[in-house]
Amino acid sequence: MERSDLRERAAGLPTDPGVYRFLDGEDVLYVGKAVDLRDRVRSYADPRGERIRQMVARAGSIDVAVTDTETQALLLEANLIKRHQPRYNVRLKDDKSYPLVQLTDHPVPRIEITRDPDPGATVFGPFTDKGRVETVVKALRETYGLRGCSDHKYEGRDRPCLDYEMGLCTAPCTGEIDPESYREDVAAAVRFFEGETGTLADPLRRAMETAAESEQFERAANLRDRLDAVESFHGAGEEAVSAQSDERAVDTLGVSVEGDTATVSRLHSERGQLVDRSRHRLDAPEGGERSAAVLTAFLTQYYAERELPDTVLASERPDDPDVTAWLRAEGVELRVPGAGREAKLVDLALKNARQGPDRNDELGALADALGLDSVTRIEGFDVSHAGGKAVVGSDVCFVDGAAEKSDYRRKQLSDGNDDCARMRELVRWRAERAIEGRDDRPDPDLLVIDGGEGQLGAARDALAETGWGVPAVALAKEKELVITPDGVYDWDDDDPALHVLQRVRDEAHRFAVQYHQTLRDEVQTVLEDVPGVGEKTRQALLRRFGSVENVRAASTEDLTDVPGVGKGTAKTIRERL
Repeated sequence: MERSDLRERAAGLPTDPGVYRFLDGEDVLYVGKAVDLRDRVRSYADPRGERIRQMVARAGSIDVAVTDTETQALLLEANLIKRHQPRYNVRLKDDKSYPLVQLTDHPVPRIEITRDPDPGATVFGPFTDKGRVETVVKALRETYGLRGCSDHKYEGRDRPCLDYEMGLCTAPCTGEIDPESYREDVAAAVRFFEGETGTLADPLRRAMETAAESEQFERAANLRDRLDAVESFHGAGEEAVSAQSDERAVDTLGVSVEGDTATVSRLHSERGQLVDRSRHRLDAPEGGERSAAVLTAFLTQYYAERELPDTVLASERPDDPDVTAWLRAEGVELRVPGAGREAKLVDLALKNARQGPDRNDELGALADALGLDSVTRIEGFDVSHAGGKAVVGSDVCFVDGAAEKSDYRRKQLSDGNDDCARMRELVRWRAERAIEGRDDRPDPDLLVIDGGEGQLGAARDALAETGWGVPAVALAKEKELVITPDGVYDWDDDDPALHVLQRVRDEAHRFAVQYHQTLRDEVQTVLEDVPGVGEKTRQALLRRFGSVENVRAASTEDLTDVPGVGKGTAKTIRERL
């Protein structure tokens, strides 16, 4: 982009805070934030460093997004850097991002928390406290009955789902509420996010008072806590100040920059005791205070969905005053100690940072063994069925070695007793959703397939057909052999890299079997034919025993332990099953 073109484009931009992106076609080259979009973008006509000069020369266009506050611009910038991984930004090599709330662009909009909003959706955020946002969204659904289901579940229903029974949805899918009334409820939710706290706080307060008068004290207390979260949502901005506690949590950060790679070492202390340490790799910026720029990127990206500590000790201050202001608003004290015990902690963090990214942990060992840069995010896949019937697939997710259950997915697959074909169908489903932008999760670093060479081959066929460039390996159950595109390996039983794969594989298997049992029970009509067993009793039996097979195996004494099942009914159940 020529400087004259850039100045002309900048002249037409608003002077509001927001986020800008330099684009090369569809590729995002750089993401930045600004207090004044017009002034900030115009400054790129005379870039300071060679790297930014090259970026401007490559850019063909610029787009911007206006935000209400500078803090929102800061958080949105971190989200976009995470999502697009622009080559000219300093990037932390993990996948956390700040949550948004969207009301989808449907005739009957659904409300949901997401990190990747749909085109045309009405979007609010980003927000720093995911727990508070979840509380508010649930309160909105209970108050106004907004649907949260997918289009697949919404379409073609002939009776309301469980959300209707639980008071979370007014069931527009089956006409329990007319479209005009539903739109009014959606408008009330929009007004809340736009700052009209009373649209949600007032109904909650009335419900709390009613519960207290009825001596439903547990419900009243729950409503009180929810009301507190709602009233604080806009009071000091969503980024409410955290209260200090006696049990202080302290993160000590040290930064080391070598060539085009930077490492941030984090030491985490609680009540004065060092309890955790980790090292993280980032791309290093060019020119200026490189370590200060790295620290800025790390703070906003690492704490995207992690709890902030009470105090951050750093080897230097970040180069962006907005980051310092954000930490202050969050109640986090940022210090650069010059002497004493805190200075020694910073020195220790710097020593750790100079060792480079951590390769002594399980994930580092796995990445080294497979020749990958990082395996921060892993997804595991398995297929479960009974003789080719009630076939289901699981897609579980692990982040930083721990299960990320909010990112679990499952799918009902075509009937058929061909595990390889079903695995191919499952992985292709995941890959197509990722490529088409219909999956709100980041791409994983690795796929782990439960099975042998056949299942891995089927998965890799699906990846090749869709063009989704994610590496995949398989773990066979019998001999615990690790199967890769390069060969089959028998790793030692105590190999930490093997332990990671086993955890992912076992969880994928558990989740698939659980869904298969649920699906099989849903299509199993034998309990419905038992005289004296109604809907509530069927549900109680399945909750107690987990599946129809377990009900069949239960004794009369076990059956009569279930509320609503007497000796006569228990005898009938055993005879029929």
